[in-house]
Amino acid sequence: MASIKGKSYYAKPADVERNWHIVDAEGQTVGRLASRVAHILRGKHKPEFTPGTDAGDFVVIINAEKINFTGNKLEDKIYYRTTTRPGSMKRVAAQTMLDKHPTRVLQEAVCGMLPHTTQGRAQRVRLHIYAGDKHPHAAQKPQPLEAAAMGVG
Repeated sequence: MASIKGKSYYAKPADVERNWHIVDAEGQTVGRLASRVAHILRGKHKPEFTPGTDAGDFVVIINAEKINFTGNKLEDKIYYRTTTRPGSMKRVAAQTMLDKHPTRVLQEAVCGMLPHTTQGRAQRVRLHIYAGDKHPHAAQKPQPLEAAAMGVG
């Protein structure tokens, strides 16, 4: 039997270095931005990415109220929520959601792209979304994540 020369690398939670990133959502498309943010929250942009270890970074999104939808999604897209009780389903149009709760549009998009497991819930905690351009995370010195580096536009 041939011997294995190298070992596979498995990142340990203590070895993970978490960085802070800031993203300006103004003029960006919902789905494209959400997929890149989910990629960063999971840590897939790092060479030491290990599926079983949570190695993702923190992401701060500003200007969520200025996000774009493509096509007719602003009028046609419906967000559903329910308490699983009979007759409890609520339907909200994307335009209404964007007007009343602009951060929820991106929250739903990003969280839908993260794993629906314990690890995914831990990754969701590192996502911070703000409707305007002010945020309370200046002390963490978040690095801007440019649209070109994100593979967007």
